[in-house]
Amino acid sequence: MQKDPSLNVLGTDLRPCSQDPLTGFFRDGACNTCAEDQGSHTVCAVMTAEFLAYSKYVGNDLSTPRPEFGFSGLLPGDRWCLCAARFLQAYGEGCAPKVHLDATHVRALDIVPLDFLKASAATES
Repeated sequence: MQKDPSLNVLGTDLRPCSQDPLTGFFRDGACNTCAEDQGSHTVCAVMTAEFLAYSKYVGNDLSTPRPEFGFSGLLPGDRWCLCAARFLQAYGEGCAPKVHLDATHVRALDIVPLDFLKASAATES
């Protein structure tokens, strides 16, 4: 798989999202993407209890550990490379998590308007 260039939505080098828990389509700690990333795991989001409950409600349980997949489950405060469409859906429902713009891949803009990402920007990176 060929990674797309590692650029963020601000037009600079993509910063890491999280090493613990290890995130990203490539499980490299960054929200890198490629043509094979059907879910566009490109938004570096900070999990909240509200968002985790919402995600579980709409069918993507991110909080329950799945050891068979090496997944310990996410907790509020964890950073995670979230699918851009899920972020957009949560934004429309008023429960979008905060995002780190410098760690959000530019390809997220194929799905999410920059204004929505900026409105949800975390205060620190």
